[in-house]
Amino acid sequence: MAQVQYYGTGRRKTSTARVRLVPGSGKVIVNKHNAEDYFPYETQLLIVKQPLVATETEGSYDVLVNVQGGGFTGQAGAIRHGVARALLEVDPDYRKTLKSEGFLTRDSRMKEREKYGLRGARRKPQFSKR
Repeated sequence: MAQVQYYGTGRRKTSTARVRLVPGSGKVIVNKHNAEDYFPYETQLLIVKQPLVATETEGSYDVLVNVQGGGFTGQAGAIRHGVARALLEVDPDYRKTLKSEGFLTRDSRMKEREKYGLRGARRKPQFSKR
């Protein structure tokens, strides 16, 4: 018999995370590494687990993640978004909790593109009268 799996896709900045929730003991595996080894800071691990803590399902699902793009902080935010979406597939009653905590809202803040004639997104060349 096939094991039940729940899927969710999360995004933040330039990171995209494909998240799978499988009934298990609460392990978090990111790109075939333990999350403790993958993320350099403890705060990023806490960010990843926030939706599970909010819905009180922390020890009941293994989180299997493939994440690409961006840095560690963006990836942690993308994983959090993906976990929250996958939890909605588990039980639609979690929506109120996840929505009030802000885990279902995609963080739309992106790096602004560089414009021609400028030295960055907004930085202009130094002005000289003469």
